[in-house]
Amino acid sequence: MPKPIGELLVREKLISLGQLQKAMDEQRKLGGRVTEHLVKDGAIKEEALTGFISRQYGVPPIDLEQFQIDPEVIKLLPLELCQKHTIIPVNRAGQSLVVAVADPGNIYALDDVKFRTGYTPETMVASEAAIKKAIEKHYMGGGGGSSAPGSGELSGTVSDVMDVLEVVTGGDEDVNARELEKSGSDAPVVKLVNLFLVDALNKNASDIHIEPYEKFMRVRYRIDGVLYEVLKPPLAIKEAVASRVKIMSGLNISERRLPQDGRIRMKIGSETEPIDFRVSTLPTIFGERLVLRILRKAGLQEDMTVLGLETDQLGDYKWAIAQPYGMALVTGPSGSGKTTTLYSALMELNQPNINVSTVEDPVEYNITSLNQVQVRPDVGLTFAAALRSFLRQDPDVIMVGEIRDLETAEIAIKSALTGHLVLSTLHTNDAPSTVTRLLNMGVEPFLVASAVLLIVAQRLVRKVCTQCREPQQVEPGALVNLGISEEKAAGLTVYKGKGCKTCNNIGYRGRVGIYEVLRFNRQIREAILRGESTSEVRRIAVEHGMLTLRQSALRKLEAGVTSLEEVVRTTAITR
Repeated sequence: MPKPIGELLVREKLISLGQLQKAMDEQRKLGGRVTEHLVKDGAIKEEALTGFISRQYGVPPIDLEQFQIDPEVIKLLPLELCQKHTIIPVNRAGQSLVVAVADPGNIYALDDVKFRTGYTPETMVASEAAIKKAIEKHYMGGGGGSSAPGSGELSGTVSDVMDVLEVVTGGDEDVNARELEKSGSDAPVVKLVNLFLVDALNKNASDIHIEPYEKFMRVRYRIDGVLYEVLKPPLAIKEAVASRVKIMSGLNISERRLPQDGRIRMKIGSETEPIDFRVSTLPTIFGERLVLRILRKAGLQEDMTVLGLETDQLGDYKWAIAQPYGMALVTGPSGSGKTTTLYSALMELNQPNINVSTVEDPVEYNITSLNQVQVRPDVGLTFAAALRSFLRQDPDVIMVGEIRDLETAEIAIKSALTGHLVLSTLHTNDAPSTVTRLLNMGVEPFLVASAVLLIVAQRLVRKVCTQCREPQQVEPGALVNLGISEEKAAGLTVYKGKGCKTCNNIGYRGRVGIYEVLRFNRQIREAILRGESTSEVRRIAVEHGMLTLRQSALRKLEAGVTSLEEVVRTTAITR
């Protein structure tokens, strides 16, 4: 068995035994390789170390900065193996694979190469720094721009990530990412997870999915509401990745049988506002599935005019939240932007002379001067219990994260009838069906008719990228079938994005809301008291000027904001 490089350096008197011992102590604390710490400590220069290793093992050196590596050769070895052994493939000739190594005496690395590829490994020597830089360039996109979603690559480099990343573990205590690296047994896993987080932010993702399966593992980002696969890490590191995320979010690493929820707070570069990741773990038959929801406070729109509401809709919404009492409801499926719409109203109402209290599950955004309560059913702090307590706290405005049951609905409605403005959400398909949902919960019709001021149903549609959009050929008949008049369809120009660097080759960049705003008037209230059907309530609302979700989406299509495909994907024609 070849002697370790550290011992050989001491024997040749290139470093002292004390310097070697210091480097070994640092290795035990921080991970990495002994030679890496020797260079960092100034015990030996990198060029001298590389030259010594080349002479000692009779292996030729290679200058990786000047050597062009074929991308097909890079595909022969996976990222985690290169990071584990600090090696990189550089050339292939017949049945031989030439690899640049930092330690030619590492026979385990050569065995791994032969086992993974079937080729006979031949070695050349390069410094650790040069190999790591080459790994970042060829495996992580360090030599180019952002990669497109679905391409299997990540933008940015590990060194960039480590320089700008600061993490707050579990709550309020600020801990630098370099310090967190000590708690992980495998430094490459630490860097890889950090890279996921920063790369997802760079690509404006809303969620990160880390999913283990029987024979592979994958990482996907949800960008503008659609999932894209970005990487397939080796299955062998699935538990290490899960453990790393748990450490960062303050979860129990040893608990793998039950779901857990946690939170990571990060500061990126010079950003003043931290970014939160809401972490959810779920045990599956092949390991723990992780989903990280990215919560950007900067993404909250204080200006309601940019949400996407049409002029009349915005006027109705502002009228409702300006009332001294009553209830305004925002409805839609998960991920439809309900929270953003509600928070935009709260931030407008958040004035020194108004007491605003919220009860949420979970609290997604921490807003200054709002009294925010996190639901904790395990100790009896439910939506209903928090609402009862709010009424003894002299509130002006109450926000209920979601009305889930009759008890919460009744307390919220009675609060709206006794001098409080109540904002809340429900999961329904459109505004008129929200009335039926409340009645089905058991709320009396007269309470619904008396308390509710306004119901907003919403969806999010992707916006066509303005940098690469181009006219799309569409038959006028197809537009008429969507609900556009024949006159408009004949002269309408529809746009679609062809994909460019700005939009990561998707054709879309960003999303905007489409809305159905049902403002209660005398006719609507009388219909509810008569027990009319959802379709009749919808007919009356449309008769009095309500835009349906499909009509709202068509307005965005006519303005060139979204595409025909998005209109069809997100809305349905209501009969």
